[in-house]
Amino acid sequence: MGRSRRTLPEELLLLALDPATGTTAQPQSLDLGLAGAQLVELALAGRIAPDGDRIAVVVPRPTGDPTLDSALELLRRRGAPVRAVHWIGGPRLGLRQTYLSHLERCGMVHAVAGQMCGVLPTTRYQATDTEISREIRARLDSAIRTGVPPDPRTAALAALAHAVGLGKHLYPGNEGRSSRSRLRDLIRHDPMGGLVAHAVMDVQNGVAAQPRRSSAPPAGRQAPGGRSAPEPARGVPAQPRRGSMARAAAH
Repeated sequence: MGRSRRTLPEELLLLALDPATGTTAQPQSLDLGLAGAQLVELALAGRIAPDGDRIAVVVPRPTGDPTLDSALELLRRRGAPVRAVHWIGGPRLGLRQTYLSHLERCGMVHAVAGQMCGVLPTTRYQATDTEISREIRARLDSAIRTGVPPDPRTAALAALAHAVGLGKHLYPGNEGRSSRSRLRDLIRHDPMGGLVAHAVMDVQNGVAAQPRRSSAPPAGRQAPGGRSAPEPARGVPAQPRRGSMARAAAH
C-alpha cells in the first residue's frame, strides 16, 4: 500500500477532530472505531477477509503502513480466524494517540501544548490543511444528499462514523436528524464496513463480554422483581459503561 491516499483510520480521526477545540469527539468509542477502521483498510488492501462474523488473514504480506502491519501481524499470529467483536474489544492502548502522532508527522495536524486549570499539561491538535477534512466530509455529505450508493471506502467510513457516535458531531441538532438517519443507512452498502461497525456497537453495548450460549436463545437480563430487562438496541451507539470500557478505550 502506497502513501498516496489516506487510510480509513486517518480519515475517521480527522472527521472526529473538532477544529474549534482541538480535541476529538467521542474519544472512548473512537478508539474502538480506529481498531475497526484498521480491519476495513486491511480488507480493502486484500490482506484479510470476513469469514462469517470472523476475520481471516488471506495474504500476510505487509502493506507498507507500520501501524496497519502491526495489526496484520497480530491477526496472523492468532492462527485461526478471530471474531471481529473480540478483536475490536481487545486492548487498544494508545491507538488514538498513535494516529494523532502519525498525522502530526505527516503534517496533517499541528500539536498545540497547553494547560488545564493552569496546572495539568494538555495537547490539542489543529488541522494544518482544512481542505483535507472538507474533502472527507464532502464525500459523506454527497452520499447522504444524493442517495447514490457510495464507493466501499466511503460507505465503510460512514458506517464507522455512525458506529462511534459521530453523527451528532457531524450533523447536530434537530436539523441534522435526517442526515444522521441517512448516515446510519449507509452501513448496508459495504459488507466489511457493516460487519465491523456492528462489532464496534456490540462492544459498546457489552455484547462482547457476554458468554455465548448454545442451548437456548439469550434471555433479557433479570430486573428487580423477576421481570426481564430489555437488551440494548442494535444499530444505536451506546455510551460505554464507566469502568467496563476503561481498559479498551484508555490511552
